[in-house]
This record gives sequence, C-alpha cells and structure tokens, in this order.
Amino acid sequence: MRGKYRLPINRFIIAIIVVLYIFGFFIYPYLPERVPSHWNMAGEVDGYSSRIFHILFLPTLILLLYLLMSFAPILDPRPDSYKKFQNIFEGFRWLMVGFMVLLYIVTTLFALGYPLSIGKTMRFAIGLLLAFIGNYFGKIKHNYTFGIKTPWTLANEEVWNKTHRVSGPLWVITGLIWMLSIFIAEKLSFFICMSLLIIVSLYGIVYSYILFKKLQNQ
Repeated sequence: MRGKYRLPINRFIIAIIVVLYIFGFFIYPYLPERVPSHWNMAGEVDGYSSRIFHILFLPTLILLLYLLMSFAPILDPRPDSYKKFQNIFEGFRWLMVGFMVLLYIVTTLFALGYPLSIGKTMRFAIGLLLAFIGNYFGKIKHNYTFGIKTPWTLANEEVWNKTHRVSGPLWVITGLIWMLSIFIAEKLSFFICMSLLIIVSLYGIVYSYILFKKLQNQ
C-alpha cells in the first residue's frame, strides 16, 4: 500500500556506524585541539573544528543520511517505484555510506599527521560515485526523490526515462574524468571537475525541458 513500503535497514551498515563512534572516542586523546575540517581548491586546509565535533559529526551524518535513504519511499508519492530498482538503490546506499566512511577515515588520519591528499582522495571517490550513478541511470524508475528531478521529468514518465538514458553515459564519463583528475594540479582539476558536473547537470535539465515541449506539441 502507498506509504507502507520502506527499504530494509542493513544491520551490517548500522554496525559500521557504531564502530565509527567507538573508533572516534578511542582516537580522541590523540587528535589535535583544532582538527582540519575544510580544504580549498588548492588542497590547502582553510577551516578547523573541535575534536569532539570531528568524532561525532560525520558518524551522525552518516547515520541520518542512511536512515533518510531507507525511509525515502515513505516520503515519495510513488513508493512502489523503488521495488523496481531496489538493488540499484541499495548499491547506491552502500556507496554513499562507503564514501562518507572514507571521508571520516582520511580526514582523521590527516589530523593525526599522515601525509594524505584529501583533494585527490575525495575526487577519486566522488568520481566513482558519479560513474556508478550514471551507469544505472537508465534503470532508475520514475520517482520523486532519486534521479534527475525536474518539473518535466516528474510530470512525464517518458521524459524521465529518456532523460536518464541520455544523461547516464555523460555522468559515467564525468565520473571517469573526476577519477583521472588526481594526476593533474589541484586547482586545475577542481575547475575541470566542477565545470563538467555543472555542464552535465544543466544538460539533463535542458534536455528534459525540450523533450517535454516536443511531446506536448505532438
């Protein structure tokens, strides 16, 4: 029935989040008073947070994000759509949690003095996430919380399907470029990656509008 369906809570993922909290309190005494929390496009630290904020914020954000994704169908006007691509969305949930866990680990190691490149690590991880999403775009069924949500894709299922099929390969290519960008300078790679992401996002919006108008005039 509408509003009753939700995605199952994976106990293993919940266990991972609990371990993150335990790990955070274990390493708390070894962290500096000011923990790096933000990096500019040159890969330089330009923001700091407290130790307690560092060990609590990301694990809590991961937990809330995972629960939100688990209960997304309840909030969606078309909850049954998720049953048609549940495996894809489950993979996305795992990848999102993995990305956030990686972010927590690398920023913690950096704070402890390990010489890691946060910018390169994150660009590679984001690229992997974009490539995964793009690879399965064409299989994501019409819904209101996951995918390319424009007024025109939401209003017309054919527009939704075609927009995702056309945009999918572009997102895969964008993801691959993000991953390869780790081999070029920080500022240049940041500019290239963000420009590509904006372009492919705008392309999906414009394409869905043009297609919607075309179908309306038929």
